[in-house]
Amino acid sequence: MEKHKIGYSFIVMASVVVVLAGIKSASEIVVPFLLSLFLAIILSPMYNFFRKKKLPDFLSLTLVIGIFIIFLTLVGNLLGSSIKDFSSNIDFYQTQLVGYFNDFETFSTSLGIEIPFNEYAEVIDSKQVMLFSTQILQSMGSMFANGFVVLFTLVFMLLESNHFIEKISFASGMGKSVDHIKEIIEKIKKYMVLKAVISILTGFVIWIALTLIGTNYAFLWAFLAFLLNFIPNIGSIIAAVPAVLLTLVQLGGLSATLVAIIYLVVNVVVGSIVEPKVMGKGLGLSALIVFLSLLFWGWLLGTVGMFLSIPLTIMAKIAFDTNEKTKWIAVLLGTGEYLEKSKSK
Repeated sequence: MEKHKIGYSFIVMASVVVVLAGIKSASEIVVPFLLSLFLAIILSPMYNFFRKKKLPDFLSLTLVIGIFIIFLTLVGNLLGSSIKDFSSNIDFYQTQLVGYFNDFETFSTSLGIEIPFNEYAEVIDSKQVMLFSTQILQSMGSMFANGFVVLFTLVFMLLESNHFIEKISFASGMGKSVDHIKEIIEKIKKYMVLKAVISILTGFVIWIALTLIGTNYAFLWAFLAFLLNFIPNIGSIIAAVPAVLLTLVQLGGLSATLVAIIYLVVNVVVGSIVEPKVMGKGLGLSALIVFLSLLFWGWLLGTVGMFLSIPLTIMAKIAFDTNEKTKWIAVLLGTGEYLEKSKSK
């Protein structure tokens, strides 16, 4: 019996390897599909809202796609000019930053504190650190390189959304599993929509704060904060670094400290108060899984995979959690809250 179990385990592991190899080789097809899927999940409440108002499907779809295209156009224009201007001035900002660090090193040395900034500068290129944000956004732009493919797939997904569950149930002959499938899809939809709304709120607060302080390219840093809010734990840190460094160069240490405090407060409030209340604590991932998922999905799907790593892992965790046979995998991916509840019982 044990031999059969071992053989079965090897077959499962081999099957997983084959599937992953297939996904990696077909990433040019898989990536636009996944992007369309997440956009369809986020836009489906708007589409359903128009349909509930008794509008025809075609008109509802036209309104949703039109609003989405207008939004992308406005954001693209604002980001495009900011990225171009910031990239053209990056050498000036780097020179200013290096000079600022040299002054600080001189000041610390006069106090008897040795801080070898030059040695750190050889390891960490400040120019690349500041350019990292624009490289992230340009990578996001590459996600829409196959814009027509993504758009058309999005259109058909929205049209099929009302009958998707029934089709899966009928095709698989699992009439009793309709509720199970609905539960998975509803949890994923809830997570994606609420996460998008909370991320927009985070970006909006950062935009207002940086505008009031006077930091250049406030909208650029706000959009970066919105984008990286989908990556818990480390996303907010990555988003804050270029904004703090630019404020340091532009307005001085006091303003840079204020910007750092604002990022800290916003992310603590959102991450520790707003998200747990609105979304619940059952969807959390451990810090180790967050990091490993970035590496895994980045390896499997490239740069786009890193951006979608957390939503994809959340989807897997939700799917595993709703089935008793795979719940142990969801526990491994989680923060350990399930084990704490079990001990308290």
